[in-house]
Amino acid sequence: MRPWSSLVKATVAAAMVFGLCGQSGPAAAAEKKYDVYLSMSYIGNDWQAEAANMVKAMAAQKDFANKVNLQVQVAGPNAQRQIQQINAMVEAGAKAIVVYPISPTALNGVVKNACARGVTIIAYDSEITEPCAYNVSIDQEEAGRVTAEWLVKKLNGKGNIVVITGVPGTSVDTLRTKAAKEVFAKHPNIKIVAEAVGMWSQAVARTELSKILATHNWDQIDGLWMQVGCYTANSMQIEAGRKEADLKPCAGEGANGGRIQMLPISTQVEGANGTYRPMGAPRISYASPPYSGALALKLAVEKLQGKQIPKLTKLPLPIVTNETIKLCKEGSWAEMKAGCNAFLPSLVPNPGWFASIFSAQTPEVGFQAALVGQPES
Repeated sequence: MRPWSSLVKATVAAAMVFGLCGQSGPAAAAEKKYDVYLSMSYIGNDWQAEAANMVKAMAAQKDFANKVNLQVQVAGPNAQRQIQQINAMVEAGAKAIVVYPISPTALNGVVKNACARGVTIIAYDSEITEPCAYNVSIDQEEAGRVTAEWLVKKLNGKGNIVVITGVPGTSVDTLRTKAAKEVFAKHPNIKIVAEAVGMWSQAVARTELSKILATHNWDQIDGLWMQVGCYTANSMQIEAGRKEADLKPCAGEGANGGRIQMLPISTQVEGANGTYRPMGAPRISYASPPYSGALALKLAVEKLQGKQIPKLTKLPLPIVTNETIKLCKEGSWAEMKAGCNAFLPSLVPNPGWFASIFSAQTPEVGFQAALVGQPES
């Protein structure tokens, strides 16, 4: 027989083990990690890479790293493939799926099925119309309308314009283009002389503009409305021998290169080179904020923890003009909070990188998150 003291110790130890195995409540919940998937469609542009960086950074941030097991899958611009991947995510035990949908309606069936299985679905930037899904985005129609109105005003209601759209089929491209064309239609002296699909890519915009310039020279174009490509359009004009003072007004994206070009020519900018430099280019610059995916992930975790989240989270539309451009010299949180909206080329070597990354709703992710996928320290 064991001594009484040994028996007591063994009994207490067994009770402790049983208690740990059967633990429930807040302590157990704190140890649980949710399987969350990021479902991406088209990734062939700077915005998508940056948004993915910010999602990954949010998942790696100290308050989320012990809650989220993030897995990323890319479907490409193929709705059927994205449907198959989402089905597989559900079968693999996904608790939430953060998705950039290639179509607002094509995924509705698989999303409804996922919701019925208890999976939280949150789309960012591009929307899903299935009622059980959650959406995080700017007002895309407002983006198209405001930028088109600026261009019309800049041209005094008269001129030939070039239109470069985004990724076909997405709600983003459809809504922006529709709203812009409705504005142009109200001004009969505004003529769309050429239109092309730009895929939200500086490289594709260059290719499509080159094709357009084979039949229309710069003297025949008065302005441009481009979902992405103003940086490239300005660069092509300089490469063709035009002076900075003769650059065509361009309504377009929030790429950092284009915003640097908006600065007055006299501005001293560290790292400026080639066409990635101040030009005083006439611009209105807007963007879907790349932090939208990170916010979607944050909301997904809140929902999984039992909190109520809105069906639609509408983000403010970041608009920057030549009058409101403000240079970020450090990339610090305090500096961005104070309103800077363009970053030194020495900080951001890629001119296609998007500068609208600040949000008080996502203090966990900032400059390093957008640049390299690292959370704020």
